[in-house]
Amino acid sequence: MFTGIITGMGRIVAVHSQGSSSDHGKRLTIETPAGYLDDVGLGDSIALNGACMTATALDSTHNQFSIDISAESLAKTCGFGETDVVNLEKALRAHDRLGGHLVSGHVDGIGCVTHFAQVGESWELRLHAPQELSKYLAYKGSITVNGVSLTVNRVFDLTGDAAGSEISLNIIPHTIQNTALGQLAKGSQVNLEIDLIARYVERMLKDTPTQKKVDP
Repeated sequence: MFTGIITGMGRIVAVHSQGSSSDHGKRLTIETPAGYLDDVGLGDSIALNGACMTATALDSTHNQFSIDISAESLAKTCGFGETDVVNLEKALRAHDRLGGHLVSGHVDGIGCVTHFAQVGESWELRLHAPQELSKYLAYKGSITVNGVSLTVNRVFDLTGDAAGSEISLNIIPHTIQNTALGQLAKGSQVNLEIDLIARYVERMLKDTPTQKKVDP
């Protein structure tokens, strides 16, 4: 479990294929800020751009760790390439502050940047979200973009070939300086995770048939 509050920025320094076909995953090596791995152990969870991964190798001397990412995870995320700068977040501990919102680290879909420009001291980020995620997006609701917990300022439902929704988000200078969101541009793809609470609300409101006990 995570909160969407980024704790560091890393850089992918090596990408190795785990096999010769698309059915195989990859091994990534990520360089972190100095000291970032001091409290990390093998098997710990670290989110990369919002996708929960497991640390499979640690090299504290060079501030690096490795992960194995499956073909399924590669297909469900916007991808990880060598030299990419990624947002990092260590898993939430029971006594930590919940500064963002509850984030599972499971990417629900891929969004696309439609607009990114400075407005005053902040930036406006607009994203196109796929249709299957539209019903979970609400004014002043939460969404995770590349691992960053953000608040939805506006929602525009779209029709036709552009079915889905366009959402508008405000990015403050601190977020620009301390995450990789500042590198986005029109056309960039991003990992999206909807609010976990919205998922449970949908489940509770669904009409489910009553199961009747049948006597033997």
